[in-house]
Amino acid sequence: MNDLFARHRQVLPDWLALYYDEPLEITHGEGRHVWDADGNRYLDFFGGILTTMTAHALPEVTKAVSEQAGRIIHSSTLYLNRPMVELAERVAHLSGIPDARVFFTTSGTEANDTALLLATTYRRTNTILAMRNSYHGRSFSAVGITGNKGWSPTSLSPLQTLYVHGGVRTRGPLAELNDRDFIAACVDDLRDLLGHTRPPAALIAEPIQGVGGFTSPPDGLYAAFRKVLQEQGILWIADEVQTGWGRTGEHFWGWQAHAQSGPPDIVTFAKGIGNGMSIGGVIARSEIMNCLDSNSISTFGGTQITMAAGLANLSYLLDHDLQGNARRVGGLLIERLRAVAAQLPGVREVRGRGLMIGVELVKPGTDEADPKSASTVLEAAREAGLLIGKGGGHNTSALRIAPPLSLTVAEAEEGATILEQALRSAY
Repeated sequence: MNDLFARHRQVLPDWLALYYDEPLEITHGEGRHVWDADGNRYLDFFGGILTTMTAHALPEVTKAVSEQAGRIIHSSTLYLNRPMVELAERVAHLSGIPDARVFFTTSGTEANDTALLLATTYRRTNTILAMRNSYHGRSFSAVGITGNKGWSPTSLSPLQTLYVHGGVRTRGPLAELNDRDFIAACVDDLRDLLGHTRPPAALIAEPIQGVGGFTSPPDGLYAAFRKVLQEQGILWIADEVQTGWGRTGEHFWGWQAHAQSGPPDIVTFAKGIGNGMSIGGVIARSEIMNCLDSNSISTFGGTQITMAAGLANLSYLLDHDLQGNARRVGGLLIERLRAVAAQLPGVREVRGRGLMIGVELVKPGTDEADPKSASTVLEAAREAGLLIGKGGGHNTSALRIAPPLSLTVAEAEEGATILEQALRSAY
């Protein structure tokens, strides 16, 4: 492993982050477990950054990929592609967007790039509203709308970005308000901001902020925002790269917690739909999707082998009600972790929905982020056989827990026990 780490450092960028003091090489997985190169077995509570959505080595997906690979792997969007049409039909139907069109990409970053291209072209302005503490990808345009300094390596951007309040409920100048007053204050802030700028193209928002530490506003905030946005024709882009496909348990899409004003104009997705295969995409009303007046293709977006994986994975997800499982098992896991947190002075908050859970750590007796303890917990959990993630806009002090949606009650209890021991080792 030391040899592989040395080779990694020799040929890959310094800024390519690795977890753990002794980085891990994962060689294979099954169900909710993975194994490293030394044969150690881990319960996986991060799923390749929320990407292994159903299970590792899911037979239905591996079979579909193998069979498709035996026929044709790729042809590009210049040719008719049956699996792509079939998956687009299913995604359009599930989206809740009327007269929806779907464009497939290779990642969430590229999906958000496409959404920005569509919105700015349709609205003929390059001004974008985004949320503080947000993350939307690593490309030049996506970095330009990311409100998290830890993931924003440049201030240069093709867009003019204006950040609004609301993505983080329990921090910031509005944290002490109740939910109703919080939403009202955020709406007032949005109205005030719009009074000082030319009408923007769109608001882009994650219903639950992923890299930001699984933070979210009260239900209904984005519905209230949308009423204001619609007065000026401003579009709403819901970034569902991490929240989509039932992960939150209560809803199939994260935006549905804010549905009072109807569906978004544009939805972006990626990660879990491919269960590890590289799929992203954009869903939009036809008039928005069709607003481009020049040719475009995607060489690798919608390629046959990834579409076969997506179709098989989506079918498994729906047939086995993994959204319901996320709600049931995730609810038990959250309550278990909250019971542990009540005994530990360094746990500021356990938050989230379904199998998308954040545990924010602070220095005991303060409200100050504690990234050192977050790293300690990450290491201790790995040592005991559990893989989790971390993030957060306040100095990376939130643990991120997002297992595959097929997680069992026994596995949730096992993971919670390991995480409790890891937390106690830090506090």
